[in-house]
Amino acid sequence: MIYQQIMPMRERSETIDKLLNDKLNNTLPELMRREGIDMWLLISREYNEDPVLKTMLPSTWLSARRRTILLIVDPGNGQALERYAVARYQVDTLFKKAWDKEKEPNQWQRLVDLIKQVNPKKIAINKSEHFALADGITATEYIAFTEKLGGELSERIVSSEKLAIAWLETRTQLEMELYPSIVQIGHAIIKEAYTSGFIKPGVTTTDDLVWWLRDKSRSLALTNWFHPSVSIQRASAEKFNHIQAFSKRAAPQVIQRGDLLHMDFGITYLRLNTDQQQHAYVLNESETDAPEYLKVALKNANRLQDIFTDLFALGKTGNEILKQARSQAISEGIKPSIYTHPLGYHGHAAGTTLGMWDSQGGVPIQGDYPLHANTAYSIELNAATFIEQWGKEIRIMLEENAFFDGKAVTYMDGRQTSFHLVK
Repeated sequence: MIYQQIMPMRERSETIDKLLNDKLNNTLPELMRREGIDMWLLISREYNEDPVLKTMLPSTWLSARRRTILLIVDPGNGQALERYAVARYQVDTLFKKAWDKEKEPNQWQRLVDLIKQVNPKKIAINKSEHFALADGITATEYIAFTEKLGGELSERIVSSEKLAIAWLETRTQLEMELYPSIVQIGHAIIKEAYTSGFIKPGVTTTDDLVWWLRDKSRSLALTNWFHPSVSIQRASAEKFNHIQAFSKRAAPQVIQRGDLLHMDFGITYLRLNTDQQQHAYVLNESETDAPEYLKVALKNANRLQDIFTDLFALGKTGNEILKQARSQAISEGIKPSIYTHPLGYHGHAAGTTLGMWDSQGGVPIQGDYPLHANTAYSIELNAATFIEQWGKEIRIMLEENAFFDGKAVTYMDGRQTSFHLVK
């Protein structure tokens, strides 16, 4: 059983630190050189952490402490990065402690002295107008830092936007040795929710199933990065409502035989996230399988997945892929909606945005960001199909987690091509 592979907390801690140490040593130097940054400065105060800095803290640090300042320097000539912590506490062995308060009481002065000593060409800080995860420095910290830094050095300050995104979006080989098993855990929970017998048609509500998912996650010592949702499409006069489906939580409904169930669910484990949507069909008394007309609708959504992921290529933007995928799908008679996002340290992670449910014409700025190799995505989309037997259009809403190696997209643990069946 996949659940048996979930590590106890001490082993998780060791694994997280191993992954982080590997990424700092073997991936970050390449990213800094690719983006032309020789000094990266990250500043956070306790419980108000920069999203990027938080991913660099040791596993036993659940938050920053007091004011935590990390300084990463590329000395050039292929030398190893120098990593400093201008902080009151030792940041494990990942960063060298670079402030002794007894010798220099002022933390900002010590930081400025260290910057002057390094004399970088650029001082990159996490300040970004368009990418929230790359905008981690607060107004207070920015003002205090720049006032202390002074004129000439302040002119070297640049945005770390592209570097911050690169750090967040790039998946390492060690991470990818583990990520598929995390996705598999998510799939296993979804399958159990649908098929374990918990659902009693005519009795169980969608809200009951949502809270089962929350309890199941906790029972496995996992957390959810968002509150799950369960919705129903059925043979009724009610039509699909985009606003309700994507921005309003539907009122609880009692699950009945003949219903098409949809679930949106994600977990966080080893600092990596899943984000998955799958469907189940609730069998009528005389049925042993889902109706053929629903299977056709699922095939349409699977075809949309193929059209979309086949268009991934290095350097292409999210808007380019979105436009091409929609055009091809429509030419094949599919009614598409695509809203795919990067996945990794965050559920809605940094990187290339490939449509939003309410921006099918493209997403300015975030959608213009190009695809890079070794990045992960939640392939999230839906295809609409008119069901004559129900007298209305339904949406097959799928979301599966995949890896782009620079050449092709691969689902980390497969994808849904047949319905779960609730007996």
